[in-house]
Amino acid sequence: MILETAIFTIHPGQAEQFLEAFSRGRTFIEQSKGCHRLELRPGIEEPDTFILVVWWQTLEDHTVTFKQSKNFTDWRAVVGHFFAHPPVVHHYLDEA
Repeated sequence: MILETAIFTIHPGQAEQFLEAFSRGRTFIEQSKGCHRLELRPGIEEPDTFILVVWWQTLEDHTVTFKQSKNFTDWRAVVGHFFAHPPVVHHYLDEA
């Protein structure tokens, strides 16, 4: 299992709208091959930041299959315009 973390910085003052859009768009990720679950957490010190954690079966399920899919395109269409700059994404081994 692989953990993807993505830090989103959204445009100031749009946190509520982003959360609403994310709640509609999360199914595009959840329905993708290899996705086991996801969590989105808001920032405390910086309220216009969020961290997304997605548990993928394999790295390629995220970096190839999802990123080249219609689900990715649809997801970005729903939430992408809230990003102040591109998300910072990293992958980690899930040893649990």
